[in-house]
Amino acid sequence: MSNASWWKRATEVLPGGVNSPVRSFKSVPGDPLFFKSARGCRFTDEDDREYIDWCLSWGPLILGHADPDVQAAVENAVTEGATFGAPSRREVLLAEAFLGRLPHFDQVRFVSSGTEAVMSAIRLARGFTGRDLIVKFTGCYHGHADHLLVEAGSGLATFGTPSSGGVPAGFTGSTAVLPLDDVEALARFFAEDGDQVAALIIEPFPANAGLLVQTPEFLQACRDLTEKHGALLIFDEVITGFRVDAGGAAPVLGITPDMGTYGKIIGGGFPVGAYAARRKIMDRISPNGPVYQAGTLSGNPVAMAAGLTTLEKTGRPGFYDDLERKGARLQAGLEKAAADAGVTATVVRQGSLIWTVFQPEAPRSFAAVDGAKMETYGRLHRDLIDRGVYLAPSGWEVGFVSAAHTDDDIDATVAAVADTFQSWS
Repeated sequence: MSNASWWKRATEVLPGGVNSPVRSFKSVPGDPLFFKSARGCRFTDEDDREYIDWCLSWGPLILGHADPDVQAAVENAVTEGATFGAPSRREVLLAEAFLGRLPHFDQVRFVSSGTEAVMSAIRLARGFTGRDLIVKFTGCYHGHADHLLVEAGSGLATFGTPSSGGVPAGFTGSTAVLPLDDVEALARFFAEDGDQVAALIIEPFPANAGLLVQTPEFLQACRDLTEKHGALLIFDEVITGFRVDAGGAAPVLGITPDMGTYGKIIGGGFPVGAYAARRKIMDRISPNGPVYQAGTLSGNPVAMAAGLTTLEKTGRPGFYDDLERKGARLQAGLEKAAADAGVTATVVRQGSLIWTVFQPEAPRSFAAVDGAKMETYGRLHRDLIDRGVYLAPSGWEVGFVSAAHTDDDIDATVAAVADTFQSWS
């Protein structure tokens, strides 16, 4: 069957034809593609067309699709049992490997998604501090838990304004939203309300509304103010964890958070999430403490096997140096393609995270992103599909470089982008 046939069937049985909204292509022209196979950095759709993939399941596949070592580990795990609902050796092994990369944490709890990890970390922060107020930032997405689906207004902070239907205002009344890249607003807020804050949560490299790389001064202010007022600093590293460096963003920035949330890469392509902290914080979680959290598939042996193999392979000498080299090559090629064609664009990159925004400078806040330029991204997305290159179907999303991408794949992608930009002239 064709892409079009599957899409027609999907719209009859799935809301909007999809199981996650961004897959619906509402932000880009055309209808969604349906994929039937993938290997390395390429996948094939139901029309038997092949694409170089820069979305990579939104980040987990740092080794590429169907990595043979991950596949072998999964197959071996499945033969022993797909799920136990009881302790198994693989969750211990992955926890040891995980904490070996993150010496600033003592313990980790595995869950089944990034949303669940953040939800649990927030609950634990409230239980540990005895406070209710959570601070987040505009443009930072931390999963779809009710109390975090809140958006900012034009003032210093907005309380209790849900950004999704079905979320009562009371659920978000203890969430304050501040602007990114504004140390003064952050300092004023903590001066007035800091002693009520349980935790401040931030993506250390915000990557859910573009790639909004923050200044060291702003991130250090987050650390200093939370410490001063007895609040916890949570780094949401669901995207950046084991992506921008062997130990995630914290060692790159030289800032130690009190807690961290993780997902994607640590599951090697399988559903997983995790939250970690020092022992004195983690001792408050059940069964040791009064803060309850549980999960039927937490520590699933198949996901643990995939994650363990992924961490083993990414831990080999030179792995992240090679990703950095590839990311730099792609960035330079895209910048040249835009300059040669007279297209105004900025290519923002942090390690193997990359984002093209059609503005003259890299924005650092959600408000600085020109939403009108997303139409230009949609045009690029459509034209690149015709040229065999697949980007995330939204201009607000970042791209991912993997170990499976070769220099030839990068050069082919740059050539396709250059050809597209030239065709716009």
